[in-house]
Amino acid sequence: MIDRVTALDPARRAGEAAAAAAVAAGTDPDLDAPTTDLTAAAFFDVDNTMMVGASIFHFARGLAARKFFTTSDLLGFAWDQIKFRVGGRETDVSGHRDTALSFVAGRPVAEVVALGEEIYDELMADRIWSGTRALAQMHLDAGQRVWLVTATPVELALIIARRLGLTGALGTVAESVDGHYTGRLVGEILHGPAKAHAVRALAVSEGLNLRRCSAYSDSVNDVPMLSAVGTAVAVNPDSELRDTAKQRGWQIRDFRTGRKAARIGVPSVLGAGVVAGAIAAGVAYRKR
Repeated sequence: MIDRVTALDPARRAGEAAAAAAVAAGTDPDLDAPTTDLTAAAFFDVDNTMMVGASIFHFARGLAARKFFTTSDLLGFAWDQIKFRVGGRETDVSGHRDTALSFVAGRPVAEVVALGEEIYDELMADRIWSGTRALAQMHLDAGQRVWLVTATPVELALIIARRLGLTGALGTVAESVDGHYTGRLVGEILHGPAKAHAVRALAVSEGLNLRRCSAYSDSVNDVPMLSAVGTAVAVNPDSELRDTAKQRGWQIRDFRTGRKAARIGVPSVLGAGVVAGAIAAGVAYRKR
């Protein structure tokens, strides 16, 4: 039963739905490291933190290659993602809520999950930051649980978490009826304050002490989540998060090599995968 406050706050509803989905999915039984530190955990953003580029766009590229939708649909989706990731702040999320997962409306959940497994192998496995993966493993080796916290659909987030040997994932929850997606979200995209709500809700459910927990992200949009835990780490940070991290004394880890995106005129929050994919989609569209 959703209380009145949650019902009136899409971000809180999204966060609590994400936490509920993570708990329902359970812990991966194949984890090698035993969980011995039950009150501490780590939370990792995905896009540009754990993975180069935007996971949802890699997923969309894979679906387009399978004729799941047209190239022009992919171009429009790419443009929406670019606008959202460059200018997206907490106040902009509502405008994307109704269209964020429209491309899977009417599709069986099981079909999309199966495709997600294939697409992870094809387009995502080689884009994992080894440095960030090592940070996650450090927490696992210490007997702590590790969750991904991402705006990407929870089904895809869970696939990524399982492939990386992590505990689970908090992601955007898409509404489904009789095993088929409706194209609507529960609450809104798991972004900004919604991520912080998800982490707090999971902490209550799992008995975590947030002062003993850690969070990792590349984006200033995730300051609410980073502020909710005892240890915040900026990973491959955008310029705003780098400034915030310095001001607050947060750790900074940068695994990028060569010239930073900001130095060549591309906002670092965009991610190489989104830029390259959008350009490729645009070229394909013009050739049609």
